[in-house]
Amino acid sequence: LVSMEFTGSSYEGDRAGPRMEGKGTFTFADGTKYVGDMVDGQFHGHGVMYFPNGSSFEADWEHGKAVGPQPARGQLTFKDGLTYQEGDWDYCDEDDRRFYSERLHGVQPAGRSQLVDAATAPKLPTGTFDAGDGYYDPTTRAVHAYADGKPLRNPDVKEIEWIVKHCRIGK
Repeated sequence: LVSMEFTGSSYEGDRAGPRMEGKGTFTFADGTKYVGDMVDGQFHGHGVMYFPNGSSFEADWEHGKAVGPQPARGQLTFKDGLTYQEGDWDYCDEDDRRFYSERLHGVQPAGRSQLVDAATAPKLPTGTFDAGDGYYDPTTRAVHAYADGKPLRNPDVKEIEWIVKHCRIGK
């Protein structure tokens, strides 16, 4: 394991001298990981980026950049297994507002509508907002994990405004 203290990143895998070369895992400071081929210290060949929110992006890479048919240049898969389809994307649009899980398993009966893309909505502390990947707490100005309350991230002002205006609030 090679730690890059200045950037907070690390690399574990094949090397050619000091350079990342061959198969390896590059971990960014925020927890995002690239697992795949490296050439001359860059993502080069086939690889997958795994994001802290559970989504992933699989692509072929050249000199650190995803290549392939535009505009996607790869395959984005969300945490729940939904894959983004450029051009044929009909999920959660103006004609169909169902959650992905409702499309897979059917819509709940009247009076038991889903509030989130899960069988049950996570409980929110009073005065917090459901941000999708955790709850936003206006007192800390951070999004916290549903399960243990650990801080996940600090949204910017624009996202905070959107969360407060549109998201479910804990009562």
